[in-house]
Amino acid sequence: MVRKSFVWLAVGVLLLLLAACTSQESPPQEEEPASRTVALTVWGAQEDEELLRELFASFQKQYAGQADFDITYQAQSESGCKDALLAGLEGGPDVFAFADDQLAALAAAGALAPLEDTASISSANLPAAVEAASVDGTLYAYPLTADNGYFLYYNKAYFTEEDVRSFNRLVEAAAKAGKVVTMDWSSAWYVYAFFGNTGMEVRINEDGITNTCTWNSAEGSIRGVDVAQAMLDIAASPGFANRVDTDFLAGVQDGSVAAGVSGVWNAVAVEEAWGENTGAAKLPTFTCAGQQIQMASFSGCKLIGVNAYSPEAEWAARLAEWITGEDGQARRFAVRGQGPSNIRAANSPEVQGSPAIAALLAQSEFSQLQRVGGKFWDPVTEFAGNMALGNPGGVPLQEQLDRLVEGVTAR
Repeated sequence: MVRKSFVWLAVGVLLLLLAACTSQESPPQEEEPASRTVALTVWGAQEDEELLRELFASFQKQYAGQADFDITYQAQSESGCKDALLAGLEGGPDVFAFADDQLAALAAAGALAPLEDTASISSANLPAAVEAASVDGTLYAYPLTADNGYFLYYNKAYFTEEDVRSFNRLVEAAAKAGKVVTMDWSSAWYVYAFFGNTGMEVRINEDGITNTCTWNSAEGSIRGVDVAQAMLDIAASPGFANRVDTDFLAGVQDGSVAAGVSGVWNAVAVEEAWGENTGAAKLPTFTCAGQQIQMASFSGCKLIGVNAYSPEAEWAARLAEWITGEDGQARRFAVRGQGPSNIRAANSPEVQGSPAIAALLAQSEFSQLQRVGGKFWDPVTEFAGNMALGNPGGVPLQEQLDRLVEGVTAR
């Protein structure tokens, strides 16, 4: 019994020694979690690729250590974003740029969720841009630019300040100089300029699909046929050319175009071509039924959206905020000449000194947000195209306008 007790005592002492040694060892180090890879796909305009890649790099630097980022850029025009996105929403991009007239449809389709940090976004951006990014007072996207409108570019070598106040005088002066003034009548977006300040209207109805249009009105001091005749008078001048935007710019560069209606996206290229002769102004008036009518314009903004189905919604929102923040918008103006919606960026000396931005601001008094349904575009394009050709078939103007309104208001 004594021997057995001794053995058990020895075992106990050995266990106590082992426990003491174990208690003196340093506690095991917790393993640091492996850095997670965040994959984001971004849709943006092809012209923005270089700028966006620059912003992606600065974003990754800003959030270095919080995640590893795999950001993929894919070219997609802002004007066609809605249709491309809704064709495959769940497999679509995490972040995308689009024109504000697509916002309501994207929100209704569930592609966009209401933003969370609305107070800071609203206070940082121009009220018109916040309105353009909202549906019924709810903010669904991040304002990116406040410059999606049009105005007049002109070469000071060929026109006086008096000339650029009237479209009719402008084309006359261009004809004398052997040049042309251009405007894109193949786009209903630009054609609105002739009808917008006449008392006639076009607007989308409360159903968000159909339109109301009175461009065929036969009453009032300005009738639809008066506007149509005014367009025919302009088209008859050898100093006018109906050209799409790319052809306007090509004409500026080869010297055949002395003035044209376009937007800030061409500011850098126009200034490179015309140098110190570059002029920009609000749209002029045009002669209609013996009166001078101020040309109107559609206005709008480019927006950045976050896909409601994004598996990385939090990081996608951070990237959208980065792209649309003050620094991002300031850089966008410097590289692309696009007007900021961010208040601090818009008030910078560089932006305030831009002739194109100044012209856009002057035109804003005569502009309205583009809010029309899809049936608006084709009938207006067909009508304006015939006016640009001089109405070769001789179809009565009222008949053409009635057909236009029938198409625009179709259900």
